[in-house]
Amino acid sequence: QVQLVESGGGLVQAGGSLRLSCAASGRTFSSYVMGWFRQAPGKEREFVAAISWSGGNIDYADSVKGRFTISRDNAKNTVALQMNSLKPEDTAVYYCAADYDQSWVVTTLMGDYDYWGQGTQVTVSS
Repeated sequence: QVQLVESGGGLVQAGGSLRLSCAASGRTFSSYVMGWFRQAPGKEREFVAAISWSGGNIDYADSVKGRFTISRDNAKNTVALQMNSLKPEDTAVYYCAADYDQSWVVTTLMGDYDYWGQGTQVTVSS
């Protein structure tokens, strides 16, 4: 079992930055691929970024490449999402997710993730 708790959301002006953090319980955090997803009002949840257990393999959605950076600290059981140059279209609830996978592969598919956090709201004003 893994419990995930996100933090760091808030209101920011376009062009600004936010750093989201996800704290995970459990002693096997390093066995999980960690991902970030988001869901805007009236839209389906979508993939944002994912990082392999070692941090050696990372993937981003095209819409956030060059602006967002995912990272993890296995010693602290945390994963972070640094979001720069934010746009109004980045407004959404952001979710942290965990996929039990000790390979180098990262997945962008929601159905592959075993555990989810409750989400944190990010609002970007124009």
